[in-house]
Amino acid sequence: MAEFDYDLFVIGAGSGGVRAARVSAAHGAKVAIAEEHKVGGTCVIRGCVPKKLLVYGAHFAEDLKDAQKFGWKLASKPDFDWPTLRDNVLAEVERINGAYTDTLKNHDVEIFLERATVEGPNTITFASGETKTAKYILIATGAWPHIPEFPGSEHAISSNEVFHLEKLPKRILIAGGGYIANEFAGIFNKLGSRVTLINRTDVILRQYDQSIRDRLLQISITKGIEFCFNAEFESIEKQEDGSLLVKATGYDPREFDQVLIATGRRPNVSGLGLENAGVALDDTGAIIVDDYSKTNVDSIYAVGDVTDRVQLTPVAIREGNALAETLFNDNPTTVDYDAIPSAVFSHPPLAAVGMTEGEARNKLGSIKVYLSDFRAMKDVLAERNERALYKMITDAVTDRVVGLHMIGPDAPEILQAAAVAVKAGLTKADFDNVVALHPTMAEELVLLR
Repeated sequence: MAEFDYDLFVIGAGSGGVRAARVSAAHGAKVAIAEEHKVGGTCVIRGCVPKKLLVYGAHFAEDLKDAQKFGWKLASKPDFDWPTLRDNVLAEVERINGAYTDTLKNHDVEIFLERATVEGPNTITFASGETKTAKYILIATGAWPHIPEFPGSEHAISSNEVFHLEKLPKRILIAGGGYIANEFAGIFNKLGSRVTLINRTDVILRQYDQSIRDRLLQISITKGIEFCFNAEFESIEKQEDGSLLVKATGYDPREFDQVLIATGRRPNVSGLGLENAGVALDDTGAIIVDDYSKTNVDSIYAVGDVTDRVQLTPVAIREGNALAETLFNDNPTTVDYDAIPSAVFSHPPLAAVGMTEGEARNKLGSIKVYLSDFRAMKDVLAERNERALYKMITDAVTDRVVGLHMIGPDAPEILQAAAVAVKAGLTKADFDNVVALHPTMAEELVLLR
């Protein structure tokens, strides 16, 4: 009789957990996974996938207007219908949820659609009271939106609920300065809402290069997004007509139809029972792990946003894959966190890889910065006065490209390929030696002077 019910039991069927379960099973392990909501996790169900679909939908506002400059005559004034977009996005989420579920089943991973908690180093307890044992337990429960407590905070929503709104708000207040806040600001602005973004500091997208984030701020203001900086919530009061009266420090009270709080996400460890096994957490509540995703308890591992590492879906997938290789394929594998590309699907989008100018000056001392500040060909004909900005940072001594930062149409698509060059340690001369692909926006990367 086997000592344990499973070789690996995964709590949380998000991107990292699903990858770890599938690959571990492919290596011959007996695997089970528990998920209390839907298979797919934050990215698929209430994060990057449905949000990107909303971004696509929002882009049509400008595309339909620009089309007229290219000779297209619209039979009538475009009319946007929020329920159509919302329902189609949610239907796509259901489709992907089914695809993820089928993938696990096809690899003989047993799925438990209920809440599971840690009872001990090798024991899992379900909400139903049933228990299971496993040689290894993997925590992959991701992160959860944090809404600060203040009078009336219960009237605000998080990014979890925003995909299910009954109607498009005419006036929406978005709190936060990170990627979620700026992405939804762009989405609602283009869909026709009057958008105000409130932030407790005067900096947005702090982790990105200052030139790029300043350009986004400039363009966003031009598009009609209002920014209220150095402000914190005092209260939200729901009025008789359903509107929300918001009071914030430094500003007069204002009425909104919806308040979205996107001020950060915290590791989703509440009620998991990690204390039963003695799993160590850091000051933010994140699970502390080593290079192989192992906690301080030898039988318990963690990957993805629930840990103290990089909170990005592709990173969670790599961590899940590495864990499967380490535990069940006799191939100890770690993840390289250097030069990870990232993007913000704002309007326009921005993308980056490597060091910012400030980071490079502090670390390397002597650097060279190359800029290209231009209008895309399409925007010129459409008479859209919106300028793209590409920025390359090199080590002045070795000529190695240590950072690429860009904002403009399709910036994330372009940067994905360019990130390979930064990761590979290529030089500015290597970029210069490539013949430009004309006419494209991407050619600016090999024409920087």
